[in-house]
Amino acid sequence: MKAATSKSGAHGIGHSGLPVRIVIADDHPVVRFGVRNMLAPEHGFDVVGEAEDGDIAITQTLEHEPDILLLDLQMPRLPGLETMRAIMSRSPGVKIVLLTSAITTQQLIEALQIGARGIVLKDSVAGDLSQAVRAVAGGDYWIGGERVVNLVKALHDLMQKAAAQPERKTYGLTPRELEVVSCIVEGCSNKDIAKQFSISEETVKRHLSNVFDKTGVSTRLELALFAISHKLVQADN
Repeated sequence: MKAATSKSGAHGIGHSGLPVRIVIADDHPVVRFGVRNMLAPEHGFDVVGEAEDGDIAITQTLEHEPDILLLDLQMPRLPGLETMRAIMSRSPGVKIVLLTSAITTQQLIEALQIGARGIVLKDSVAGDLSQAVRAVAGGDYWIGGERVVNLVKALHDLMQKAAAQPERKTYGLTPRELEVVSCIVEGCSNKDIAKQFSISEETVKRHLSNVFDKTGVSTRLELALFAISHKLVQADN
């Protein structure tokens, strides 16, 4: 059972009304101290543990079962993404917010595929951290300095802002299958796709089944992430 270690404030932000319990994992003591101090004055936050490397982050997370893990992307002993994989396989309920000085689009997509719920750049921690934690604790994502409700749309927007893309691999997808993939990235339902191309929903399902087989994914979200990561869809001008 999770037990709050401080009294809930007037603005408790957990779903239960209790403080949101947080573990901070960063190899720099100054960063951990600064993050703790940023969160301490805020009602509804309770920092229950700290870690200076990836292995300890795993131990602290499994021991304290926090609501939120603030995890440095560049961790010693075990990198941030590998730490995430280990934690999500054993404690999938924790919501992970990555702290990083910089992140590539590929790293961002990989982090979201593993299970990250937010990314906060260290140079914007002072302005964004409490908002990011509140957003993620409330069930949303935090990407690019703003609350994100629709992850697939956010990733599509990221793709639109990307630089000119090199010639893409199609993984054996037919032109119609690529059109279906584009619709999935845009958040369309099977019914929407069927209407757009004047085909039956059953035909849409067959196209999706073929796409899943060719790309090796098994869900619509995984397909959207795969499509953006591997440039199967192109940004609108």
